Amino acid sequence: MTEDNLNLTGNILRIERASIHDGSGLRTVVFFKGCPLDCSWCSTPESKHFDYEKGFAEELCLACGRCIEACSNDAISLNQDYQAVVTDRSLCDNCFSCADVCPSHAVKPYGKRMTVSAVMDEIKKDEIFFFHSGGGITLSGGEPLNQSSFAAALLEESKKLGINTTVESCLYGNFGSIEKLLPWLDTLYADIKQMDGAIHREWTGQDNQLILNNLVKIDRNDSSPSIIVRVPLVPGFNDSDENLLATLQFCKGLSNLKGLEILPYHRLGIETYRYLDLDYSQCADLVPPSTDRLSERIAFLKKQDSGIPIISGSGFNEE
Repeated sequence: MTEDNLNLTGNILRIERASIHDGSGLRTVVFFKGCPLDCSWCSTPESKHFDYEKGFAEELCLACGRCIEACSNDAISLNQDYQAVVTDRSLCDNCFSCADVCPSHAVKPYGKRMTVSAVMDEIKKDEIFFFHSGGGITLSGGEPLNQSSFAAALLEESKKLGINTTVESCLYGNFGSIEKLLPWLDTLYADIKQMDGAIHREWTGQDNQLILNNLVKIDRNDSSPSIIVRVPLVPGFNDSDENLLATLQFCKGLSNLKGLEILPYHRLGIETYRYLDLDYSQCADLVPPSTDRLSERIAFLKKQDSGIPIISGSGFNEE
């Protein structure tokens, strides 16, 4: 890879080390900023927008005024009770000067610009753990396809070092972006959220046909990686017999499929919606599926005798 490619920059949400839920072994997960879908239940709402964002945890605010002094746009002031600060988001340019001086970490910056070289420096710190555990790197999101040249550069540099590569993707993007990644990709985790296009659009903002078409094209590509299809099981959205059978039928046509993984819906990101003043009303009454319900859904799929391994996803241990 050329020096110019090492200097490519991308918008990164965060880098997490020693993950055990994003592929085989211990993995370093690079979360990209920005996603073309707007899933109502998304557990990482801070990853949806490509631009940097600022969250605010009012309960942590000391009302010390340091952020007010640091803000050059006069976007921050004390509230009426002088107990916390408020931000006029129309004036805020997300420079994060307030976050730099906040002693209680009430101001939460989401996103930073990083070069390929800088991300690789972080990845290299965990090389020894990759090789001992059978792990590697995972590009996640948001959506890596939104920054496909940057993602491809990370994968290529990792493969040069013999590091196993995985991408988690919603596959909503043009196939040219996907093709850039395939020569350097060992495993693809692809979401199939719902087989009905109209329901998919209602809950995610987009139809599903492009996603399904892309998955078929990847499977037929000479550089196709191993594929694991994931279904984030959301009650009332995609947990019906009809939808699960349709998903299974579609998966039967994928030659490189290694398994169908069922992930339980959870509410771990709900605080972040509050920090970002985002609406969670569509899922406000959703209850995560019980262990019994997950076990029953997985058993239902296994009874179809499709020949496809049915996998219990992270956050759920099948009894």
